Amino acid sequence: MQRFVEVDLSSWTTLGVPVRAQELLVLEDEADIARWLERRKAAPMPELVLGGGSNVVFLEDFAGRVVRLATRGYELVGEEGGARLVRAAGGEPWDGFVRWCVTQGWGGLENLAAIPGSVGAVPVQNVGAYGLEVGERIAWVEGVDRDTGLAWTLSADECGFGYRTSRFKAAEESSRVITAVVFRLPRDEPPRLDYPDLQRWFGGRAQRVSPADVYAAVAEIRARKLPDPRVQGNVGSFFKNPLVSPAVAERLAALHPDLPRHPQPDGRVKLAAGWMIERCGLKGVREGGAMVHERQALVLCNAGGATGADFLALARRVREAVAERFGVELEVEPVLVGREGVRSLERA
Repeated sequence: MQRFVEVDLSSWTTLGVPVRAQELLVLEDEADIARWLERRKAAPMPELVLGGGSNVVFLEDFAGRVVRLATRGYELVGEEGGARLVRAAGGEPWDGFVRWCVTQGWGGLENLAAIPGSVGAVPVQNVGAYGLEVGERIAWVEGVDRDTGLAWTLSADECGFGYRTSRFKAAEESSRVITAVVFRLPRDEPPRLDYPDLQRWFGGRAQRVSPADVYAAVAEIRARKLPDPRVQGNVGSFFKNPLVSPAVAERLAALHPDLPRHPQPDGRVKLAAGWMIERCGLKGVREGGAMVHERQALVLCNAGGATGADFLALARRVREAVAERFGVELEVEPVLVGREGVRSLERA
């Protein structure tokens, strides 16, 4: 475990914003985790647990300790009800783990291909893409309480998964740190190809499509639509697709007939945030070094030399424009971090 004073975090996040923290701890095994818990008692300070850094926006220097979970490893731990149970360490890179499953011929996660970040982060956001949310494939989540040092395990039903959320995002759950996730991968489930992009890609060839085929298709589609954070810093979708009542959806559809809208199981309707941002004429708009991506309006990217303040100003500009034109308040998807901890867009 290493400790750095006044460490630069620009290479530890996919956004690439230059920002500093007082201390950085890298946890590579259980012994490091135990030493971290002791360090917390000896030197209390604001603290942030960081995985792959793909869903975090530092708005300014962080006056505290950043803890990077870098544990590794994955294995088949058993079978249950016609499904494989596969355990992965929280610090394992997500896409590498998905690729490993696919190379074993195991389906279940291939729709979530090419998503940056770590295994331990995906349950927090209940990451979803191309017709699948990760919560559907989780058997249970393992972790440690950083305040008490006690280990805990929560079943998928106890995780409170919802659209881009889970119980782990609640303030009262902030002491929980995910150290491993066990996934339930179905043996005989056909590939999930109902997402429009995949329907167009495979053209009804579901019977001949393998997990590897779906993985390759999703990776290629994502590469065409989204900027590579290794080339141009970004955190993927900056705003959630808003969920509104049927009445609101009908009112907006009357004014904007081509607005994409998708009924949800709970009765609400999901709207396309990217479509609304584009209709506001914001593609390519900049605030300092932060820019609305020219191809995908849902992505705010680092066009060069961007600061956290630039992204804050651009996010507010986008949200205000959408609210003025459509009467819909967009919600930020990544975690915003200020000097002493997590902030909302309103309080930043």
